[in-house]
Amino acid sequence: MSGTLTLPRLEQERVVIIGCGFAGLKLARTLDSRQYQTVVFDRNNYHTFQPLMYQVATAGLEPDSIVYPIRKVFRKKQRFHFRMAEVGRIDADAKVVHTSIGAVSYDKLVLAGGATTNFFGLERIEKHALPMKTLVESLNIRSVVLQHFEQALNTNDLAEREALMSFVIVGGGPTGVELAGALAELKKHVLPNDYPDLDLRLMQIHLVEGSDRVLAAMSEHASAKADKFLRSMDVNVWTGLRVRDYDGLNVDAGEHHFKARNLIWSAGVKGEEMPGLVAEVAPDGRISVDGEAKVIGYDNIYCIGDLARMASEQEPRGHAMLASVASQQGKWLGQNLNRAAKGGAPKPFKYNDKGTMATIGRNRAVVDLPNWKFSGMFAWMTWMLVHLLLLVDFRSRLVVLVNWAWSYINYDRGTRLIVRKIKRPAPEPQAESEVVAVE
Repeated sequence: MSGTLTLPRLEQERVVIIGCGFAGLKLARTLDSRQYQTVVFDRNNYHTFQPLMYQVATAGLEPDSIVYPIRKVFRKKQRFHFRMAEVGRIDADAKVVHTSIGAVSYDKLVLAGGATTNFFGLERIEKHALPMKTLVESLNIRSVVLQHFEQALNTNDLAEREALMSFVIVGGGPTGVELAGALAELKKHVLPNDYPDLDLRLMQIHLVEGSDRVLAAMSEHASAKADKFLRSMDVNVWTGLRVRDYDGLNVDAGEHHFKARNLIWSAGVKGEEMPGLVAEVAPDGRISVDGEAKVIGYDNIYCIGDLARMASEQEPRGHAMLASVASQQGKWLGQNLNRAAKGGAPKPFKYNDKGTMATIGRNRAVVDLPNWKFSGMFAWMTWMLVHLLLLVDFRSRLVVLVNWAWSYINYDRGTRLIVRKIKRPAPEPQAESEVVAVE
C-alpha cells in the first residue's frame, strides 16, 4: 500500500519497532515515554507466549490462555502507537519503513521480527509437514490431529488407519520433546475415552533427532533423563537420524523409513527476512550486530532477539534463540536508549543465564540451573511455576493454573473441537523405484 501513515510528529525521537515478540515487547515497555515516541508494528494484534504453544496444539490450553492483546499491554503508555501490518521494505537512506498500510519515518529503527521455521530447502517437507512456530500453526496441528482420528474411524484399510494415527516429530529440542510427551499423554489418558472404537496401540509417536541425543543444548543429565522419560511413555526416540524427504505419507530418514500422515517439523528456525536492508546475514537468516545491537553499517538501526547475531568471544555464533535472551536484550536496549537520550554511555549486553528447562509430561521434567541439575516431579513443579510467572498478566496465569489443575486431577485436557477443517495436500504418488520399509 502506498501513502504515509498518519502519526503525530512530536519533539521526541521516534523509535519504530518491528515485531512484538519477547524482545519487542520488553523494549517497548522499557522505553521512556518522556524521551521517545514509540511505534510498534506486528502482523498480529496480540503477543504470544510461545513456550506453551505445544499445549495449544495438543488441546491442553485454549489460545486465549497464552496470548495477550498488544493494545491492552500498552494502554497506559504515553506516546505509544501500535499498528497491525506486514512490513514490506526498509528504506534506510530515507529512514522510512514501508508497510502494508503505508509508510512511516523513523529516527531509530529496531528489528525484532523474531524467527520463522527453517526447512533447510527441503521443498516437499515444507509442503506436507506441520510447522509449529505461530499460534495459528498450533491450532492447525490440533485440527489436523483430530480430523485424522475421525478419518481413522471411517476407514477399513488398516495401513491407512495406522498412518492417520501415527506421528513423526522432527527435532529433539525442547519443543519436540514437550510435544512428544504431550501426545503420549493424549494416547494414554484422553484418546481412549474419546475414541473407544479405535485400537490406540496403532498410534505410534516417533521423535527424530539429528544429533546423538535429545535436548542437545542442555546437559547430558537432562538429555538422559528426558530420553528415559520419553521411552517410558512409549515414545520411539531416534537419535543420529535426519529426515530427508516426506511426501505426505512416507518419511525418508535414510536407513529408516516411517509411514505417518502427521509429520510435525520442529527441527530448526531462521531469522525473518527484512527486505531492503543491506546487512551481513548468517546462513540461518540472523543479522549481524555489534555490541550495542546496531546492525553492522548503520548508526540508527538496531536488531535484537532471535533475529540478531551478536557475536563475541564467549558466543562466536551469537546467543541462543531463546525467549530469555530476547527479553533481556529488549530490556537492555531500552535502558541504553534511555541513557543515550540523557547523554549517557551505553552498557554492554551480558546475558544472565538463569537456566533452561523442559517438561516431558505429568510429573516429568528436566531443569538445568547454573549450579544444579535435577529432574522428576520437583523439576515439573518448578517448570510450571516459572512458566506461570512469565505469562503477561494475572488472568492468563489463573486460567492456565486452573486448566493444569483440572487436567492433573481428571486426567483430561481441554475441549477437543474441530472448529475449522484444515485441507491438507494429498500424499504424492511414489515412483515405482521407491521402496519403503516400515520399521
